[in-house]
Amino acid sequence: MTTLKNKVAIVAGATRGAGRAIATKLGETEATVYVTGRTTRHELSPMQRRETIEETAELVNEAGGHGIPVQVDHTDEQQVQQFIKKVKKDQNGQLDILVNDIWGGDPLTEWGKDIGEHSLDMGLQLHKQAVLSHIITSHYAVPLMKKNNKGLIIEITDGTDYQYRGNFYYSLAKISNIHMAYATAQDLKDYNITSIALTPGFLRSEAMLELFGVTEDNWEEGAKVEPHFIASETPFYIGEALKHLALDPQVRRFNGKTLSTWGLSEIYDFKDIDGTQPHWGNYYEEHVK
Repeated sequence: MTTLKNKVAIVAGATRGAGRAIATKLGETEATVYVTGRTTRHELSPMQRRETIEETAELVNEAGGHGIPVQVDHTDEQQVQQFIKKVKKDQNGQLDILVNDIWGGDPLTEWGKDIGEHSLDMGLQLHKQAVLSHIITSHYAVPLMKKNNKGLIIEITDGTDYQYRGNFYYSLAKISNIHMAYATAQDLKDYNITSIALTPGFLRSEAMLELFGVTEDNWEEGAKVEPHFIASETPFYIGEALKHLALDPQVRRFNGKTLSTWGLSEIYDFKDIDGTQPHWGNYYEEHVK
């Protein structure tokens, strides 16, 4: 397939980074894409970032799709319920793709602190944003897919296995996202609904560029701060990966699995926005592990 015209997608957590790129790439397929998040042109989230859901929707439109920005705090059950009611009404009950990308956990993660030292409030808030929000969103969105007996659910995570990720709360959240994809696949095995976890490699997001004091034009300089940054990838790489999954008529062969940008680049032969084909899996085995 080359188009998702007349298909409806939700990218939950599409204000910036991977979510924004995923929404934009779905726009390239001519899909209708609801982009949600907390930051609008009139109201900042606690993240205090400048990117907005309206900007993301405009990028979807420019790419060829139909972007619809809706302010939603996905940790608020009532807001999510009302949002899904809106989608159901606007799209006559149709929902084809759900991407759970809500995160916002960077300022809540205290690296270098163990479970007894880490702020409990921040750790629990991280899980509220990165795990509970995904559960709430799926709870209200899945019935639309079940009614139509079709759909694709993607859980965005970090890593492909159950290994420790350097911080108790961070590790538990990302592994939870992986198991959520698997458990959802088992729950919905009698429906034509595919559930997958998808991870990027070292993501070269807007926030990461700022952290290292570089731009996309000179991003390699960031490797002077963090050597492994040299193997990083832009958010558009995971956007491209998800676009190929969404267009694949045989995507159900991946049901319940955890996939990666680098692995899918070998299957679908796509490249990052700069023409490279980063492979964090190989780099990790050779230089990090």
